[in-house]
Amino acid sequence: MEEKEYKKGTFPLLWLVFFFHGMAPGFWVPSLTNVLNAHGLGNWIYWAFAMPPIASLISPVIGGALADERMAAQKIMAWSSLLGAVMIVFSFGALDYGLHPIWFLIGILVYSLVSGPTWGLMATISLKHLTHGERHYPMVRVGATFGWMAAGFMISYVLHSDLSFTSGYAAGVARVAAGVLAFFLPHTPPLGLGTSWKNALGLGGFKLFKNRDYAVLFSVTGLFSVPLIAFYMYSAELFKVLGNKAPTASVSVAQWSEVAAMFLLGAMMLKFRLKTLLMWGLGLSAVRYAMSGYAGFSGIIAWHFAGVALHGVCYTLYFVTAQVYLDRRVEPAMKGQAQGLLGLMSSGIGPMVGAYFCSKLHDLCVDADGYGWENFWWVLAGMIAVCWAALGLLYKGTKVTE
Repeated sequence: MEEKEYKKGTFPLLWLVFFFHGMAPGFWVPSLTNVLNAHGLGNWIYWAFAMPPIASLISPVIGGALADERMAAQKIMAWSSLLGAVMIVFSFGALDYGLHPIWFLIGILVYSLVSGPTWGLMATISLKHLTHGERHYPMVRVGATFGWMAAGFMISYVLHSDLSFTSGYAAGVARVAAGVLAFFLPHTPPLGLGTSWKNALGLGGFKLFKNRDYAVLFSVTGLFSVPLIAFYMYSAELFKVLGNKAPTASVSVAQWSEVAAMFLLGAMMLKFRLKTLLMWGLGLSAVRYAMSGYAGFSGIIAWHFAGVALHGVCYTLYFVTAQVYLDRRVEPAMKGQAQGLLGLMSSGIGPMVGAYFCSKLHDLCVDADGYGWENFWWVLAGMIAVCWAALGLLYKGTKVTE
């Protein structure tokens, strides 16, 4: 039996780690805007969503470097999850006990620092140990989708905490579960092929920008992530404005379509070029935002439901395809740092700029009575259309025969 073939039990274990890992942000991210507004902290929404991107400017890259050269990836994953659990509970506890919101922001910042590398690490571990990584990875990655869906359902219908700090405490429990299970993941040792101080800090990964296709992929990912942050910041708020009584659970409808996309993605990767899948992800994202814009214009909530549902397909087609692309094309010693750079663009630079831009655009377009949502979403749809055109024109790529 080849080493690439995974041991019995590895697949379900990876799936469970992804499940609890996806459940944690599913508890608190979609409901955060409504929670802060409900407690008179609306002025802190921008800063709350800016903390994770600021942390992600360095966290995923250094985490990828550690996995490449210093520590076993599964151990970094486990300890990052456990430390993240402590910090997310501290963050929401600070608000719950009436401390100044700055303590909440500090907690979210530290939480994001220790949690930033985890998505890239899970991709590295999965793609290394699954027999057919490109086909099987979406099947384990979908566990995170189910976790997010379960969290949204629990917040709205079990815990009744759409406007409560309980969402943060629940996220901490999910993080602990992910961290404990991660200790039992297959051993994924560092390759240790790089010895320079730049590699040790994760800075060596930036040499990937010398390759035109890598540079285009990373740059477009960063630009795409600017408008994408609006989904997490304002989708639940628009549901609430349109009269929905369970906004957190409603946002999780995106994960239903993401499940379907995950199951189909493996087969699609064998049939279509990766560039084609990336282009579809961007193109459908522009359509998805336009649909939410029409919901704001017409007041018909079904259009927002449909747009949010389409979000799951868009996310899978673009970001999961990008992770597999890097695993397929980048040299083994750089794979962890490549995933870290993708995280830097998609969770750091892009969302950091996006949190500021989208909050200002929201203030400019949407008035106190809830009018103007169409302009907000349509501007963002236009930005995604520009990303679509840039990828189509600048990325060349090569056709890989399996």
